Amino acid sequence: MGGIGLDTLRRFGCSGVLLAGLLALGACGGVDSPVVATRTAPPEAPAAPPGEPATLGTGSVKVALILPLSGPGAAVGASLRNAADLALQESQSPDLKLLVKDDRGTPDGAREAAAAALAEGAELVIGPLFAATVQSAATTARPAGKPVIAFSTDASVAARGVYLLSFLPQPEVDRIIDETTQGGRRSFVALIPETTYGNAVEAQFREAVARRGGRVVAIERYPAGNPAAAIGRLAPLMTGPAPQADALFLPDTPDGLSAAGAALTRAGFNPARVRPVGTAVWNDPRVFALPAFQGGWFAAADPAGFTGFSQRYRARFGADPVRVATLAYDAVSLAAALNRQYGSQRFADTTLTNPSGFAGIDGTFRFRPEGTSDRTLAVFEIRGGGTTVVSPAPRALGPSGM
Repeated sequence: MGGIGLDTLRRFGCSGVLLAGLLALGACGGVDSPVVATRTAPPEAPAAPPGEPATLGTGSVKVALILPLSGPGAAVGASLRNAADLALQESQSPDLKLLVKDDRGTPDGAREAAAAALAEGAELVIGPLFAATVQSAATTARPAGKPVIAFSTDASVAARGVYLLSFLPQPEVDRIIDETTQGGRRSFVALIPETTYGNAVEAQFREAVARRGGRVVAIERYPAGNPAAAIGRLAPLMTGPAPQADALFLPDTPDGLSAAGAALTRAGFNPARVRPVGTAVWNDPRVFALPAFQGGWFAAADPAGFTGFSQRYRARFGADPVRVATLAYDAVSLAAALNRQYGSQRFADTTLTNPSGFAGIDGTFRFRPEGTSDRTLAVFEIRGGGTTVVSPAPRALGPSGM
């Protein structure tokens, strides 16, 4: 949702999202970005015990559900599976049978799972979770003409017919830059970590600022966790009697922001003069307490949908869902709705890329023809250890994807 390895895995293990498997991408040969965080960290759902049913539902339309139910990411996979089960129970006449397959969190496992599901008649693949496993499943499903709705946050694995229903950083960058420029701040400096995530958001940041008629005054990259030198180079543009920038874009994890916040304070940075802005990885109580980010803005999904979903999930399964469990719920709910409405064209690419999008737990989303997705997002302001919504999530997606 970058350059993520075990260090980032450990950091996220105590942040707002518990995605041990999702972030342990080195073991899976893929790279995924951090995803949207939540204020409180729900405990991971227990891994599915041996003997769980290989299918969910009894409908006539078969859909593969490929998840890491063993190995790295098993706890996340179990929560996604439970969410898919809940979606079936709450859908109206879904007429679906989910063929549940364990990819073991590996590319070989994903390839085997996809082949087995297609042999059993699957018309659509939901999952997998990691970038490398998505690629493997797609190489089997797409030649057979079967679309994939996957959960990786690495946009490089998206393609026509391989759609990412995940918390991608690109829509978050678009939303925060749009809202910042609409608020009258148009001159940006940026501090961006030297990570895969940083690379992805920098490209989107440059594009978004240009599209909104803003100006990028300067960009400084820094080694992950060590922003002091880069902040020293940018400080003259943000401090003094006449700052050359009125907004600071800083897309980093809570741990990275803690280091950056301290260095910014030492450099004389005043967030009341130069507004700090970021992505959904800011959505963490540790960030809310940092003096350098008071008054800062970030874009993230509206939490109301997840709150209601969590209550229903907890009542059904006796545990809290991981934050990304809503993705599996939405994917299965979408498959059921498209089956009811579109008949034999239910999973056609033209159906899945309807520009009006679809309603989900976390707001409206849509798939772009190239496989990435847009989401409606809210903009939050950090104040006094908490947040407040300064711009609610739109009810519909506009032409630009926001």
